[in-house]
Amino acid sequence: MNSLDWAVLIGYFGVMVAIGLWSHKRVDNVSDFFTAGGKMPWWLSGISHHMSGYSAVMFTGYAGIAYTYGVTSFVTWSFPIALGIAIGSKLFAPRINRLRSRLHVASPLEYLKNRYNLPTQQALAWSGMLLKIVDVGAKWAAIATLLSVFTGISLNQGILITGVITGIYCTIGGLWADALTELGQFVIQLLAGIAMFVAVVAKLGDFGGFFGVWDEPALQGHAKPLVGPYGTVFLLAFLFIKLFEYNGGMLNQAQRYMATETGHEAARSARLSAALWLVWPLVLFFPMWMSPLLVQAEKPDGSDSYALMTEQLLPHGLLGLVIVGFFSHTMAMCSSDANAIAAVFTRDVAPVLSAKARQWTDRSGLIAARLATVVFLALSMAVATQVNSPTFKDIITVVIKWVAGLMGPIAIPMMLGLLRQFRRSGPTAALTSWGFGLLAFWLVNYPINWSVEGGVPLQYQVSIPLAVSLVLYVVVGFVKPEDTPERDEIIAKVDSDGDGGTSGAAAAVPAPAQPGDRVVPETTKD
Repeated sequence: MNSLDWAVLIGYFGVMVAIGLWSHKRVDNVSDFFTAGGKMPWWLSGISHHMSGYSAVMFTGYAGIAYTYGVTSFVTWSFPIALGIAIGSKLFAPRINRLRSRLHVASPLEYLKNRYNLPTQQALAWSGMLLKIVDVGAKWAAIATLLSVFTGISLNQGILITGVITGIYCTIGGLWADALTELGQFVIQLLAGIAMFVAVVAKLGDFGGFFGVWDEPALQGHAKPLVGPYGTVFLLAFLFIKLFEYNGGMLNQAQRYMATETGHEAARSARLSAALWLVWPLVLFFPMWMSPLLVQAEKPDGSDSYALMTEQLLPHGLLGLVIVGFFSHTMAMCSSDANAIAAVFTRDVAPVLSAKARQWTDRSGLIAARLATVVFLALSMAVATQVNSPTFKDIITVVIKWVAGLMGPIAIPMMLGLLRQFRRSGPTAALTSWGFGLLAFWLVNYPINWSVEGGVPLQYQVSIPLAVSLVLYVVVGFVKPEDTPERDEIIAKVDSDGDGGTSGAAAAVPAPAQPGDRVVPETTKD
């Protein structure tokens, strides 16, 4: 990097902070901070949903998969995400929106207290927060790895720089700042991605052109859709995992659905995100597929191949723009995760831990939300410094094995609890599904993995916990049905067709408390 690249990068950071300061004016209460008060346009929600779904791990971990195996990086990653979101646009997006507009909640997990019970809500809240700390830690490590390639600064310095900048704008402006910065980041990575694509295509004339390049020895087998550990079982498992994860199971995407005015607009935003996931990653992945022809990766897993190729092919200025594109992905995902986890802590955990939290005013609730955001970012940055330790092994192991493997037990009770077909599954089914799913993850990744020659294949490490949770949730609900009129009413409110009920700004106002109502009082009300 030279002074021109640094100017582009510093200018980008300045714009992100400015957007956060501007968004601060739109945040008056906790509902604005966590769900934009239900006022977000569907197209902004869709772009934000897409941008908050991937990070610089794509340019490190998945670049390594593309460098080693080729097009399977798209077939087994972004394609199942696109398909999962498309399915979720019908199944989950409208229902999650109605959590806000009809149940008047500001956290995706807030409804679980009445859908199941308090212990279930707390189990999912705490495990979800802990998993997200690890997940975001991997994202910080990924962007710091890229920054070290270009600038030579240490991993910890890179983590600190990106974390502090992200913390400033997302803490000040809440979900509005997240969505608006993600819109700007989308435009930036659009320009950066096209620049890289054109630069690589221009080099292919030396290797037989756009179509003939696949005959090169360095790309032998790279055109196969399923190869290596990324086979049919992995693809099917990943589809189910991403169906739950990218439709709200990992919380931050759920907020994008909640932020739109109606369930219909939430479905439109999901369809836009699905379309972007189907088309745009092809442009980003193509240079990675060609990387074995152009660079020799220095790391065994090829995770530095994209960064090396960027340095080699792009002039200064454009190099800075592509580096900004890396930051765009990571900061989009990490800021959205921070906002989601702050919502879970402020709305679901703090009121249980402290009686004072149940009496927070607008001002107190906002202060608590911002403090929770800062604490979450600090903890995830601390974890990021340990991502390459023996416990976590490397970035892609954290993202694929830990996050994909642990997400199912947390997401299944939350997501399937919205559907009428699973109304018989109550707190016993939810806690059994959650507990045994976590146990299955530990067994297949550690005791069983150590005792099997060569280890348990990756596809089973991530699919078995999901399968165990899914089967137990259904079976226990059938054997011990716990549907009650109160629980059926919760499902009916989010399951019905149409978009009746309060929406927009009015939706932020809590319904009057009724005798015996177990809902935690809204922090937006004095």
